[in-house]
Amino acid sequence: MAEKAYLQTFGCQMNEHDSQRMREVLIRNGYEMTQEAAEATVILLNTCSVRHNPENKVYSELGRLRKLKAANPALVIGVGGCVAQQEGEAILAREKAVDIVFGPDHFFHLPEMIAQAQAGARVLMTEWAGRPPDRIVNFIPEEYVESGHVEGCRAYVAITRGCDNFCSFCIVPKTRGREVSRDPGNILREVRRLVQNGAKEIWLLGQNVNRYQAGGCGFYELLDAVSEVEGLRRLRFTSPHPNGWNNALSDLMAARPAVCNHLHLPFQAGSDRVLERMNRQHTIGEYLDKVRYLRAAMPHIELTTDLIVGFPSETEEDFEGTLRVLEEVRFSQLFSFKYSPRPGTRAAKWPDDVPRAVKEDRLQRVIDLQTRIEAEDSQRLVGSVQELLLDGAHAKKRGYLNGRTEGYRPVTAYAPHLEIGDFVSVRITGHRGHWLEGEIVP
Repeated sequence: MAEKAYLQTFGCQMNEHDSQRMREVLIRNGYEMTQEAAEATVILLNTCSVRHNPENKVYSELGRLRKLKAANPALVIGVGGCVAQQEGEAILAREKAVDIVFGPDHFFHLPEMIAQAQAGARVLMTEWAGRPPDRIVNFIPEEYVESGHVEGCRAYVAITRGCDNFCSFCIVPKTRGREVSRDPGNILREVRRLVQNGAKEIWLLGQNVNRYQAGGCGFYELLDAVSEVEGLRRLRFTSPHPNGWNNALSDLMAARPAVCNHLHLPFQAGSDRVLERMNRQHTIGEYLDKVRYLRAAMPHIELTTDLIVGFPSETEEDFEGTLRVLEEVRFSQLFSFKYSPRPGTRAAKWPDDVPRAVKEDRLQRVIDLQTRIEAEDSQRLVGSVQELLLDGAHAKKRGYLNGRTEGYRPVTAYAPHLEIGDFVSVRITGHRGHWLEGEIVP
């Protein structure tokens, strides 16, 4: 009987990609994946430290896992990802139940680490892999490129790793290292194999995806080449940085049918003064000009974004600039956060001088405004016909499936005769919060 492994993921699409790779590594080495931690002989937490709250969730989960370790001392517990890279040996010192701590550069070494832990060692693997002068690293081993392992109907393809932007609030350069890019041929081989193996949608991933550069191939050239891969129905990418976004990329998105009409473009704050302190290297006027050009090129583009409220020294006037951006752009989805200092960042050295109550009030005002915008825009979609890629079963309603429009809006529809991975046309009939409701068009 195969040993069972349980994997819990915190954080972004890059972490989802890394977890997908970890599952493939474990399955290749004889493990069966389980959704029940109590059944597992190996438990792994893939962690995120971009915000303080996900980090707290990791330690809370480790507290719950202590009971399983006490009942089964042979159980191997590992912590990987960004919190592991950030905290390193401190996790082993704080949590005696943890056997393995490993950073994002090392998940392909899981079999060796697990074997060492089963032999009684406590394993720490957080040293950085090499970054050569040309910054080209094929960090996905060739056997995994060639296998083209697909889970569900979509696949993630990491094209860069790390980040060189050094935004003053962001810990990513310290938890994922300096920026490297994969060779374009290496990426294209993986994409073609994934499509051959049934992937209907590909996501190109990077902390700063449009900074991709490998020899003479930049992000524009790579996106163009991937968009022309035979059989690929949908192509997405995340997250580009506004500083590197340009009108040529907007034109390419409009010209290539496979590239979805959805762009996640973080703006973080609506004040030039705050953006400068954040080291975002663009003004809000430049951001809005790029959005206006994109909207002219792609009238049906759906935009999503990230923003932070309560950044050090943010005034009410600064914050009102953020609200004005939300009113103008009308994002279809918003990921908003209260500022929290991250260790080792430049902003962590500054006074966290916006009171907590003010942060909470500003965040609630953002949420209230975004809720109104989403409700108004969702209502405008009622009666329209949208193409969905069905990607999962509804959690509660039998016979209902969930899917995403090309613009990445979530929709649920009654579709008992269809399967995950099918494309289907639906007429939007209503909405509940962020979710749209639809009916299959005969």
